[in-house]
Amino acid sequence: MSYFSVVISTYTKDRLSYVLDCIDSLQNQSLQPKEVLLVLDSDVDLITFYKAHVPSDVKFIVSNGIGLSNARNAGIKNSNEDLIAFIDDDAIADEKWLENLAKNYGNPDIVGVGGLIKPLWESGQPKWFPEELNWLVGCSYKGLPEHKTYVRNPIGCNMSFRKKVLEEVGYFRSDVGRFGKKLLAGEEPEISMRIFEKIPNSRIIYDPSAVVYHRINKSRTNFKYLWKRSFFEGISKALITNSRKKTSLSLSNENRYLRYLLKTAIPSRLRSIYKFDSFRQLLVLLFSIMAVFVGFVFGKLGAAGK
Repeated sequence: MSYFSVVISTYTKDRLSYVLDCIDSLQNQSLQPKEVLLVLDSDVDLITFYKAHVPSDVKFIVSNGIGLSNARNAGIKNSNEDLIAFIDDDAIADEKWLENLAKNYGNPDIVGVGGLIKPLWESGQPKWFPEELNWLVGCSYKGLPEHKTYVRNPIGCNMSFRKKVLEEVGYFRSDVGRFGKKLLAGEEPEISMRIFEKIPNSRIIYDPSAVVYHRINKSRTNFKYLWKRSFFEGISKALITNSRKKTSLSLSNENRYLRYLLKTAIPSRLRSIYKFDSFRQLLVLLFSIMAVFVGFVFGKLGAAGK
């Protein structure tokens, strides 16, 4: 049987209720985690606050830097189990989450496993928001495989890795990951590609039976956020490709996803363009594609100017 250290990170008192719900879902797993690590920024007031409110069996870790990658790295370095699972502070794990992740680690070539992330829309899903763009809010999106398969990388809200693999390849890079108001999102694909390059025959599995539910705040359902998140996604991809010698793997997922949008998602909206919601979703898809492209070009030009 495989056992997990589970890493959660948070940076604000405002998320206390979310963090408590997340921890509660971990304490009710069919396969109990050996330890739950809550990683906090190096803020005495924040640490004191959470220690006063969080169950005593949760292990507190102080991050050595700011940003999501530094928090995850602190969790890795302070974990005691062979497998490490990561979940966001505003997510809730299905009761069989860890059990279904663990089922995939029988083969030593499997170095990581991710699962399905279902959105919990706190104000309801906007009718203009297409499921193909659920990645904008950190969830699994229409266009992903529907069955268990090998993938390039998992999505950060629902992923796990072998600890020794993360140590061997050198942890998450903070310069391509989420940092303050910069909505970068390149740490998961970047470390996964580094794993494939450094560890021959390694594989990462996507198993949709391993489910977490991700809260989506109303602040993420407007065009300003959509533009900003899409723009920084483009920058993230530019940063990754700028640092890689083999570009075929770097954008393999993105190229496949773009083909899906062009061949399936957009044509389906065009066929029903007379419906107001289809028309709006078509515009939003095109808007996001444009924003990603602008961000990618911006990232490339920024690298060329250095």
